[in-house]
Amino acid sequence: MPKKLLKFLIVFDNTSLLYFPGQFLSGKVLMELQDDTPVLGLHFHVIGEGVVRVGSGRHERLFDKENYIDFRMRLLGEPGHSASILSPGIHSFPFKLGLPMGLPSTFLGTHGWVQYFCKAALREPNGLTHKNQQVFIVMNPIDLNLEPPVLSQEFELEVEHKLGVGCVGGGSVRCRVSLDRGAYIPGQSVVLSAHIVNNSRTALRCTRAALTETIQYIAHGKVAAREVRELSRLAHGKTRAGETDRWRGELLYVPPLPPTNLRGCHLISVQYDVFFIIEPKSLEKEIKLQLPILLGTYPFRDDDDEAHPPTHYPSTLPIFRPWLNEKQT
Repeated sequence: MPKKLLKFLIVFDNTSLLYFPGQFLSGKVLMELQDDTPVLGLHFHVIGEGVVRVGSGRHERLFDKENYIDFRMRLLGEPGHSASILSPGIHSFPFKLGLPMGLPSTFLGTHGWVQYFCKAALREPNGLTHKNQQVFIVMNPIDLNLEPPVLSQEFELEVEHKLGVGCVGGGSVRCRVSLDRGAYIPGQSVVLSAHIVNNSRTALRCTRAALTETIQYIAHGKVAAREVRELSRLAHGKTRAGETDRWRGELLYVPPLPPTNLRGCHLISVQYDVFFIIEPKSLEKEIKLQLPILLGTYPFRDDDDEAHPPTHYPSTLPIFRPWLNEKQT
C-alpha cells in the first residue's frame, strides 16, 4: 500500500527556537499528502515541565514534577464529527500561543531538567495515529541593572587562620580576597585580587581560586541530589613561611551558563560561588573562603551609557553540560 503521508512537521516562525516569557509561540503544522486522506483530527499540545529524577528504571528512587505550560487545541476536526478528506499536496495549520510570564529557563542537568516542547498527533479513521514533536528554548532573563545596586560594587572577604596546635607548627595565615563586583554574565571574567600573609612556620603548598556551580534537586520538599562542579580555576604556587603572595586583578573566566536560581522553578536551584582556597603543606585542613556571585543575562550599564541603550538578546541559551557524557567516555 503506498505511503499517503509524505511529511509531517512542526515549524516555528522563530527559526532560532529561542523564546522569552510573554512572547508569542507561533508557527504551523505542515503535512504533505500523496493521495486523498481521511482524517479524524489534528491535535496540538504545548508542554513546559520541570522534572527531578534520581535513579532510573527499576532503580528510580525519587521523582517529582511540576508543569509550567499544558495547552491543548485541535487544529482540525471536531469531537463526534465524521472524518475530513484532505486532498493530495501540502497542508498548513497555523498555531499561536502567548507564553506565560515567569517561566523558568530551559535547563539540562544530571538529575533533572526544565524542558519545553510541542507535540502534534494526526488521527486517521483506521486507528492509525501519526505523531511528531519539536522542542523550543525558553530564557527568563536576569537584567543585572534591576538587581540590588550593591552587586555592582567591589566586595571582599578577610580571614586569619591559626595553624598548628601549641608550639607545633604555630603562627597564622592571613588572607584578604576581593572581587570587582558581585554579579556577572557568561563570557565576562571575574576580576580577583588577593593578599596572603603567611605568618606561620608552615609553608603553603599552593593557593587557588575556583568558580563553582552548585545544583540542588528538590523532590517532595526535600533535597534529592546535589552536584558541585568546578567551572574554571586559577592557581599560584608555594608560599614559604614568613612570605607573602599577591594576586593582582587576575581573571577567572565565566563560561556559558544558565542564570542563577532558575527563577520560576521550585524543583531545581542553581548557585554560583568563587572559592579561594589555601592549602597548607602539613596535614592542616584547607583554608576556604566562599564568595557567592549572581549570574545574569544582561550586563551592568556604565554611567555614560545611553539612558535607553538598544537591547541585544542572547542568540542561544547555554544549557550544555559536558560532564553528562563523562561516564560514556
